[in-house]
Amino acid sequence: MLGGMTLDQLRAFVAVAEAGSFRQGAARLRRVQSAVSHAIANLEGQLGVSLFDRSGHRPELTTEGRTLLADARAVLLKTDAVRARAQGLRAGVEIELSIVVDTLYPAATVAAVLAEVRQAFAQVAIRLAHSALGGPPDAVASGNATLGILVGDQFRGPRLVFEALDWQALVAVVAGTHPLARHADERERLRQSDLADHLQIVQTDPTSLSSGRDFGVLSPGTWRVDSQPLKHDLIRAGLGWGILPLWLVGDDLAARRLVRLDVPALGPQGQDFEQSYLVHRIDTPLGPVGNALRAALLRRAERSDGRSGPR
Repeated sequence: MLGGMTLDQLRAFVAVAEAGSFRQGAARLRRVQSAVSHAIANLEGQLGVSLFDRSGHRPELTTEGRTLLADARAVLLKTDAVRARAQGLRAGVEIELSIVVDTLYPAATVAAVLAEVRQAFAQVAIRLAHSALGGPPDAVASGNATLGILVGDQFRGPRLVFEALDWQALVAVVAGTHPLARHADERERLRQSDLADHLQIVQTDPTSLSSGRDFGVLSPGTWRVDSQPLKHDLIRAGLGWGILPLWLVGDDLAARRLVRLDVPALGPQGQDFEQSYLVHRIDTPLGPVGNALRAALLRRAERSDGRSGPR
């Protein structure tokens, strides 16, 4: 009970208000009409106000009824959430799932997979973060995240389980206004010596896992940034060249805001493929929500047609 009110009374009030009549409200609740009418009358007595004007053919909400309807709905919604959370706890469902996603992994794929998971576990809180390089495996290994999505093989460790997902294409790009763009227009292959006089924009690792190591750094002159969006913006502004995931720069390439560079050191046509992985701790079994996310990601990887990378 809520003071003298009951949830049964609030449900009767909302059902009648939404259905438009006591008869239809009772049918919605699968109860007899007299019981619903009695519940609402008792609620009005508890509140000291009339919720419905019963003088017409159909009951109409009073001013007080319209005002309190939103509050009644909110109470019922919160109650349903508490009940669902309790059912989840009895079933071992996680209260919260924390995920750290590599900045090289497509955000659209993560959103689509989370939408699938939410259909089955709507009450579970999701804590989602983006991180580069060693960020995802470090967060999982330290216990700050349950799952990580990682692009690349550089950070394997004995405490982590790696499950292969799809491949990610990485391409060397530069702004259409940059001096290097003429090489793209002329379809020239670029040696590292051709890049020596040009600034490379490089993503830094927020962890110490790659201390003393560089990945994909080919120019002696670099600017190092701590976020993928900033790297993307600086390259588009013509300040330097860099390596970005193909899914991120597709629109820029189509509009020629960016052009691709053929840098053989990266791979054929200046393109590199990196395997992406789902990562979790070997000593921490996944719960129902974590397993649902894992299954959804693996299904998507299996549906890949092979054109996004080697198999």
